Amino acid sequence: MGARRFRTALAGLAALVVLAVSGCGDSADTASPQPGGSSSGVTGSVTVFAAASLTESFTTIGKDFEAANPGVKVTFSFAGSSALATQINQGAPADVFASAAPANMKTVTDAGNGDGSPTTFVKNQLVIAVPKGNPDGVTGLTDLTTPDAKVALCAEQVPCGAAAKKALTAANVKLTPVTLEQDVKGALSKVKLGEVDAALVYRTDAKASTADVDGIEFPESAGAINDYPITVLKSAPNKTGAQAFIAYVLSDAGKSVLIQAGFQAP
Repeated sequence: MGARRFRTALAGLAALVVLAVSGCGDSADTASPQPGGSSSGVTGSVTVFAAASLTESFTTIGKDFEAANPGVKVTFSFAGSSALATQINQGAPADVFASAAPANMKTVTDAGNGDGSPTTFVKNQLVIAVPKGNPDGVTGLTDLTTPDAKVALCAEQVPCGAAAKKALTAANVKLTPVTLEQDVKGALSKVKLGEVDAALVYRTDAKASTADVDGIEFPESAGAINDYPITVLKSAPNKTGAQAFIAYVLSDAGKSVLIQAGFQAP
């Protein structure tokens, strides 16, 4: 082979090597993530303080969020919003706060413990919870004013209690409850246990307990609808996780769970 022909062949071979290497690089760049991997960058645990009325829907959302972010663990603390706000302001470690009313959220943000502006993600409305089958034939608030009627309400500092007070005022109805509970689940449990004849609870809580109670709608509740705000907390140990969790709550997947539970769009 002549020197010129040898150099030409060698140059062609070098070009083929370059093309082969480039092709391998493109393949590596476009390779799919390994099975079970997460592209969100979320790791570790996310601690969420949430209103008691969010128990069922947030538990579902938490499991869905974990499934979408393998290796991430969501831990919830459910209670009355006022109690949770107090705990946060006293230094309880948490990443996210979801309140059943703006007033309790304001307690946290006014203390400088929020990170950014809270977002309203759902609304909720009161119903009258009565034992399954509505044995007393309750149709409205005035039916709860009879002398022998035993009624449970939430305490006024709790969002469901504040909403109940507003609804009762709008209806010009005065009730003397036999118990004031610190969260909506407590009021509902009194009906389930047969300790009271009725309780004013959120529509979502009655819907989650249809095996035990009926939820009676009443018109005055339309003037006492609660907005639910959510925010990342300033001292959040996992802010990236907190932001991702809130984004999931606001996503179509999160909204679907909440609407199915009986919440209303904001």
